Amino acid sequence: MQNSNKVLQFLGIPYSALLSVIFGLFLVSFPIGIYVVFESEIGGDINFEYPLTHLEMFHGTELYRAPLDVNIGDAFVVLWSFYVVLFVIATLGPKYGFLKSLSCIISFGKYDDKPNYMIGALKWFSILIFISILINFIQERFDILTTPPFVENNLTQFFYVTLAPLLEEFGFRLILIGIPLFALYSNKSSVKYFIQCLWNPSNLDLENPKKAIFLIIFVGVLFGFAHIALGDSWSEGKFAQAAASGIILGWVYIRYGFVAALLIHWATNYFVFSYANFISQLNLISIEDAFSHSLMSSLELLFIVSGALSIIILFVSRFYSKKVPDLEI
Repeated sequence: MQNSNKVLQFLGIPYSALLSVIFGLFLVSFPIGIYVVFESEIGGDINFEYPLTHLEMFHGTELYRAPLDVNIGDAFVVLWSFYVVLFVIATLGPKYGFLKSLSCIISFGKYDDKPNYMIGALKWFSILIFISILINFIQERFDILTTPPFVENNLTQFFYVTLAPLLEEFGFRLILIGIPLFALYSNKSSVKYFIQCLWNPSNLDLENPKKAIFLIIFVGVLFGFAHIALGDSWSEGKFAQAAASGIILGWVYIRYGFVAALLIHWATNYFVFSYANFISQLNLISIEDAFSHSLMSSLELLFIVSGALSIIILFVSRFYSKKVPDLEI
């Protein structure tokens, strides 16, 4: 018992430091995003005053080019504010705050991340990035390239990647996982309980998780397919990355709830692109070149180390939990 705690405490020091750094980077991305949209020249010949209904996402609908007094900047602020609230919720709850959860890791070697959304989100975000980079590395060895769709304007792209997590998590997690899980595992039928289970499926009795695991994998594969089959999509190389991400997000949704899953998806989109666009504007380089910038490479290395350490801790915690049944993890 003492040896296990010593090992976990030892790993907890660098682990907590890495999570704290990533947390700080998350926090800084909020003002960076505001700068990118409202103060930079990211949009070229358009800016934040570009009418929202002129976006291609409305093409073919009655809203396309409708005379609504709403621009990209207005919509972005609404999304940005929503994510700020989400970030605060994740930092403070559901049971303990972020700092208290970190102190438990350092002081006692306790890796129970369920009491705090942020800890779980940071851990699985790092693992997701680590696995995505690993998949990309392997695919490149077989000349399978991951090519993004053509982007006409970086401002509209940044708006789309900010909007996408909310839409996709609502569709792929709440609708395609949350509702079927409730139908499969619920023993109550009240509206309040239904909403609670959609918000956090761990409220359900999932003692026999085989159906839930199958659902996670199925929706994850569907998530991957959607990234290469719909509209102006990615190349085929994106399928494996997106499917793996979808499976991780599904697992996070079931274990931690909607907040953590959405926060991770926000990080893979808004967080990453806010820094890339910021670097692009500061150095007067293209967004493609910005992703090869030394700062982005440093962030990538940070996520690789954090992801690898998170995986190691998962296995070490599992090992000691089996060896010592009463070990708290």
